[in-house]
Amino acid sequence: MSYAIQIGAHGGPEVMQLVKLPVGEPGPGEIRIRHHACGLNFIDVYQRTGLYPGALPLTLGMEASGVVEAVGEGVTHLRVGDRAAYASMPPGAYSEARVMPATAVVRLPEGISFETGAAMMLKGLTVQYLLKRTLPAEGLQPGDHVLWHAAAGGVGLIACQWARALGLQLIATAGSAAKCALALEHGAAHAIDYSKEDFVARVKAITGGRGVKVVYDSVGKDTFEGSLDCLRPFGLLASFGNASGPVPPFAPGILGTKGSLYLTRATLFNHIATRAATQAMADDLFAVVLAGQVKIRIDQRFGLAAVADAHRALEARRTTGSTILLPFALG
Repeated sequence: MSYAIQIGAHGGPEVMQLVKLPVGEPGPGEIRIRHHACGLNFIDVYQRTGLYPGALPLTLGMEASGVVEAVGEGVTHLRVGDRAAYASMPPGAYSEARVMPATAVVRLPEGISFETGAAMMLKGLTVQYLLKRTLPAEGLQPGDHVLWHAAAGGVGLIACQWARALGLQLIATAGSAAKCALALEHGAAHAIDYSKEDFVARVKAITGGRGVKVVYDSVGKDTFEGSLDCLRPFGLLASFGNASGPVPPFAPGILGTKGSLYLTRATLFNHIATRAATQAMADDLFAVVLAGQVKIRIDQRFGLAAVADAHRALEARRTTGSTILLPFALG
């Protein structure tokens, strides 16, 4: 049996309940993992509210680390006793233990703690596929400007550091002076407090009127039009989240009038659909973390049973860096 956080209906943080569920044995292609730490991400909120609907009842959570307890038939890259971490479908990480597909589970290097592993997998792999695989038509070269919204969150602070390591000039946006300072501290070349400044005007000023090659936008509705206006001709808007709500329908012709722009709605789970891709991306992430080029900042920790408070803090934008849930601290 395992304690887990489950919802029986979509709604606010109050719909999450601490329940005890049977775990069982792994089948072919599966493992059983006992969690030491679980990650908190905006996708968890989307699934809880029904923006990303799932079959109910649903155990939430997409990211965790722990120790492999059992291995099903056909799984060769993991063994019982391995330290492991993952960002993976289907949901179920808000739990003490679970049985899950082994495809996206990787061995966690000894130099990375369980807490760091749980805080970095979904966020770090997201940054990896964005900065390395989701690129404008002209590519990215050292010295290029990129715009990254919500840069003081868990994904954003990883992006600030990784972009600096790649020689990119990352322009960060955030909702307060303190969050802007945090982004600058972690490697952003410029920071814009969009609660007080027109981020489009500032981006144009920073880039000498040219705009950026690419905007990485997890905010959604509130920043969509401004993000398009920050792009140079043939630039790319990579939308990868909806923190302010989904982008409403729009006429594709606007992309032409603004400079033959490109738009993609990217998601991590397309990129980690195979074992080979998952391992290659994870190896890239582990390398920059172990080299000290990217440090994973954990600013909030909650017991598993206090997950509603964690969701409220995340939705109110009271968090910075990464947030983790501790299964062994149920209160």
